[in-house]
Amino acid sequence: MLNKSQRFGQKAEGMAARHLKRCGYKIVARNHRTRCGEIDIIAREGETLVFVEVKARTSNRYGSAKAAVTPHKQRQVSKVALAYLQMTDQSHVKARFDVVTVTRHEGTHTIDLIRNAFGLSYG
Repeated sequence: MLNKSQRFGQKAEGMAARHLKRCGYKIVARNHRTRCGEIDIIAREGETLVFVEVKARTSNRYGSAKAAVTPHKQRQVSKVALAYLQMTDQSHVKARFDVVTVTRHEGTHTIDLIRNAFGLSYG
């Protein structure tokens, strides 16, 4: 059974997926897991395969959602992305990393899309 924080995280991932669709992305997969870790959303924007990390916060008490994507998390997501590209025989495909942040404040949600958030891209 999920705790309150985990339920909010799942809700935020759904909100992020809907936001990406409104922005023209096509969702390819959600919660792709390997031994190295997990990627929240894999999507396509035009010819580019986009690996999306979703971060959700109910407050900024422990820092912003964007700040939660640490260099360690970036390396972990990058490893999973490379494994996905190899597993699906898409090593030649143009790819990048985006972050979607979802912040809840006084009953409303703010969703921000940060394109090429890691400053890395493949292809």
